[in-house]
Amino acid sequence: MALIDLPVRAVRRVGELARDDAPALLTHGYGFGSRIWRRVRPGARSAPLRLLGDDAVFVRGVEGVELFYDADRIARHGAMPAIVQESLFGHGSVHSLDGDDHRHRKATFVDVAYEDEQVARLAPLLEREWDAERQAWLDGGTRSAYDAAVGAFGRAIMRWAGLPGSGAAKTRWAARLAQIVDGFGSPYSPAYLAAIANRWWSDRHSARLIEAVRRGALRADPGTALFEWAHHRDRDGELLPARIAGVELQNSMRPMIAVARFVAFAAKELHDRPEWRDRIAAETAERGALVGGPLSIMFAQEIRRTAPFVPMLPGWAIADIDIDGQHVDAGGRVVLDLLGTNTDDRFWTRSDRFDPERFRDVGDDYEALAAFVPHGGADVSTGHRCPGEKLAISGLAAAIATLSDPRLLVLGAGLDVNRRRLPTKPRSGALVRSATASGSRCPFH
Repeated sequence: MALIDLPVRAVRRVGELARDDAPALLTHGYGFGSRIWRRVRPGARSAPLRLLGDDAVFVRGVEGVELFYDADRIARHGAMPAIVQESLFGHGSVHSLDGDDHRHRKATFVDVAYEDEQVARLAPLLEREWDAERQAWLDGGTRSAYDAAVGAFGRAIMRWAGLPGSGAAKTRWAARLAQIVDGFGSPYSPAYLAAIANRWWSDRHSARLIEAVRRGALRADPGTALFEWAHHRDRDGELLPARIAGVELQNSMRPMIAVARFVAFAAKELHDRPEWRDRIAAETAERGALVGGPLSIMFAQEIRRTAPFVPMLPGWAIADIDIDGQHVDAGGRVVLDLLGTNTDDRFWTRSDRFDPERFRDVGDDYEALAAFVPHGGADVSTGHRCPGEKLAISGLAAAIATLSDPRLLVLGAGLDVNRRRLPTKPRSGALVRSATASGSRCPFH
C-alpha cells in the first residue's frame, strides 16, 4: 500500500509546488506584488500566498506595517531565505535576531549610526568625496552615477567608520561590497557566486581589522564603528567572535554603499525632470554646499519612496493572525509588501506620480509616516528599522545636488530599468559627462 501511495504523494507534491508563488518572485521581480493583489478586491490589506510549500499572507499599508513590526505576533529569525541572509547580511548578523538579543545588539548600531553627531560627522566626508567626483566629470571623466556613488560613498563611510588604508583601497573594498548587494538576489546567476566570494573576502578582512584593534596593533577612535564593534559585548558580557563583529562592522557600512542604486535612479529622474535639476542647482549654489539642501532631501525621499531596494520582507507568525479577511496560523509566513506600502493609494495622494513636493513639510519627521518604509518600519531602537537611514538620506541628497550641477549632463542612453531583477537600477547606471565637452564626445562612451 505504501508503494502505491508514494507516487500519489509525489504527484500531490508536484501539484503544490506548481501553485507556489516563490518562483514568480524570480520571474516578476518588483511586479510580484501587483500580481498577488489581483487575487483580492481593490484596496484589500491582505492577500493569500503559497510560499515555499506553505500557506502565507501578503500584507500592505499602515495595517500591514503595524502587524509586521509587532514583535508579539511576528518574528524575523529564520524568515529570510538562507541564500539571501548569508550573502547579503552575513552569518550571525543582527538581522537574524529577535527579542532582547536583537535590542541589545541593535543599540550599538543606534549609537554608531543613528545619533545626530554621527550623521554630522559623515557630512564633511560626503562633501569632499562628491566634490571630487564632480571635478572628475568636469575634467572629462566617464564614470556612471552608480559607479561614482559606490566609490564616493565607500570612501566616505569607511573613513567615518575609522578604517585605515588609502582611498584606492577603500574604493576597491566598496566595489566588493556593492557587488554583494548586486548579486544576492540572483541565486541562479554567476553574480550570486561572485557575491559569495566577495562575502568570504570581506568577512575575513573585517575580522582581521577587529582582531588588530583588540590586540592593540590598530588604533580605533571611540565612537567609530570599528572601535564599537571591536569592543561590543553580548548580553552575557562576552566579546562577539571576531568574525561576527566584522560582519556587523560591514553592516554599519554596506547600506551606505547600497544607496548607490538610489543614486542611479535619482540621475534618471533628474534627466527626466530638468525643472527639478534647475531648482536644486540654484539652491546648492545659494547654500554653497552639496550636503543638506532641503530640495535635494525632498527629492531623495521621493526616490526612496518610488524605488525601494527590495519589494518585500518576510516574517514568521508567532501567533494566529487574522487581517482583513485572511488568516495565518502560528508558524506561517507573513510577507510585507514594501513597494505596495510606499505607493499605497490609501495613504499617498496620487501615489503613482513622482512628486518630491509631498515631502516639503515632513522634514525630520519622515519616520512618523506609517506607510513610508523604504528602510524598514517601526521604531529604530526596538524594531527593525535601519539605523543608517539618516546617513542614507544625507548621502543621497549630496549626490542629487552634485548631479544637478548645470555643468554636468546625465545622458539618456541606458536609463531603462529591468524590474524583474532584484535588486535593480537603470541599466547603464546613469552615464554622466561634462556638459561643456558633450558636443565633441560620443554620448554613448
